[in-house]
Amino acid sequence: MYEHATSNGVSHAGATLTVDLGALAENYNILKTKLHPATRCGAVIKADAYGLGMRRVSSALESAGCADFFVAHIDEGLLARKCLSASASIYILNGLPPGAESDAEAAGLIPVLNSIKQVEAWSDHARKMKRRLPAVLQFDTGMSRFGLSPEEACSLSGLDFWQSNLELRYVMSHFACADEPLNPASAAQLASFSAVADLFKGVPTSLANSSGIFRGADFHGNLVRPGAALYGISPLPLERNPMRPVAQLAARVVQTRTIGAGDGVGYGFDFRAKRPSHIATISIGYADGISRRLGNSGTVYFAGHALPILGRLSMDSMVIGLNDAVADEITNDSSVELIGPDQSVDDLARCAGTIAYEVLAGLGPRVERIYR
Repeated sequence: MYEHATSNGVSHAGATLTVDLGALAENYNILKTKLHPATRCGAVIKADAYGLGMRRVSSALESAGCADFFVAHIDEGLLARKCLSASASIYILNGLPPGAESDAEAAGLIPVLNSIKQVEAWSDHARKMKRRLPAVLQFDTGMSRFGLSPEEACSLSGLDFWQSNLELRYVMSHFACADEPLNPASAAQLASFSAVADLFKGVPTSLANSSGIFRGADFHGNLVRPGAALYGISPLPLERNPMRPVAQLAARVVQTRTIGAGDGVGYGFDFRAKRPSHIATISIGYADGISRRLGNSGTVYFAGHALPILGRLSMDSMVIGLNDAVADEITNDSSVELIGPDQSVDDLARCAGTIAYEVLAGLGPRVERIYR
């Protein structure tokens, strides 16, 4: 864990990520309004809660009523168990690596079983413990990433070696194109999932991610698993974002200067000034998770003014251009906005040629997290 130095309670971090826990809880409740009252709403908190900080985020979501949490790896699950109450259900989406069964069982974690070998290993451990252990079965419905094939699911449904050892909480799958409403793939996946789920009569189902929630009740199942939408990322890329913004990213100004016509900026002199210009160096770079693709194309904001990123990003800094309206206002005590009221995380991601998930999850530990 990176330690942020302070003096008299004042942080010296070069950049800060402010996380609005109230907006996070509101987003959870917005998603719940889309569901039938009997449908549970979980939360995906993998990758340190998409970079926002698992401890504070998971606690806020549990306070908002969430009882089902999803992580990718067992180590994330072990950390989540320390952050959440004993009654919270924590699911391991990637399943368990060989030999991790004892640690998962001792911590009360619930594996999502994605292969026959994982089913056999978890069932064997349950038999040794002489009690049934909870599990989720995942089916591959076309994404070719995780889960049992339809043939494997059919074969498993007819076997009884696991039924006395495992308590199936859910059967699940995952949408590949739920954020594309006109794409027929989601309906095809739903049909495939329904056919396989019918082999496990009476077992609750889980299918919808953030975007899937907005596809309607047919796509929900008994438990939905939102991630991105909780953190303010738009689940509807072609429509107005219905979610509250959760994260604001700001970076400190560390130097200002004036350069002349023809002067270069940054490595390779990829930017040269066409006229005398005011510029500033800000304390954030690609080591903090900011994409180098923003060089000469990205924008930051100060007091509502768009300021271009000039030249290549450095590891620890970048240079921005200052217009006449702000040149006298920006000093070494100033900070500029990368994500906030003037530029959403989705806006920044589009400018970098990526997705908002990558922007948030990629923010490094030098960026101080501040919670409100």
